[in-house]
Amino acid sequence: MSNKVKIHSFPLSGHAHRAELFANLAGISHEVVNVDLANGEHKKPPFLALNPNGQVPVLEDGDTIVADSNAILVYLARKYAPSFIPSDPAGEAEVQKFLTLAAGEQAFGPAAARLINVFNAPLDPDFCKTVAARYLGKLESHMEGREFLVGDAPTIADVAIYSYTAHAPEGDVSLEPYPNVRRLLANIEALPGFKGMPVTKVGLSSAA
Repeated sequence: MSNKVKIHSFPLSGHAHRAELFANLAGISHEVVNVDLANGEHKKPPFLALNPNGQVPVLEDGDTIVADSNAILVYLARKYAPSFIPSDPAGEAEVQKFLTLAAGEQAFGPAAARLINVFNAPLDPDFCKTVAARYLGKLESHMEGREFLVGDAPTIADVAIYSYTAHAPEGDVSLEPYPNVRRLLANIEALPGFKGMPVTKVGLSSAA
């Protein structure tokens, strides 16, 4: 099928999972192309031609190349699944707020804490856990009385926060104190087409 979009991915990347998860939830026909990061495929000319930053995910849709996970969500929603992005300015602004949170405190908190345990990243675990607690506290408060982050239905905001939040225990960040966050994750996992990211048995997940 020639018009199928391609997602250049890596199974243990939460950013790449974000793109795959959304394509699945939205029923967008796609092909996953796993990039051999261990052997440096992402640093070789063919891949760098797609993304000069040498990072996954990268979306190929015909002649259009999109190389940032949140940008991929916006692109796919606008083109193929408009129900996942509000059309009113206030709703879209609310979604953007969570995309920023995903690129900020989520990235420097639970995502970075996981990088330490899964990939031996040279980061400060205490700093990561402090940021993670602040991030999860914001989500916990926001989710009071809600089923999804924005409005009454899932949006790309939920997809953007899912992967690294669900896998926070791999970075020794417990979700036990955050019942509203766990409810949100369960609501996303119950959606038709949900696709999980492989669990790495490290941190708090090692005993799971």
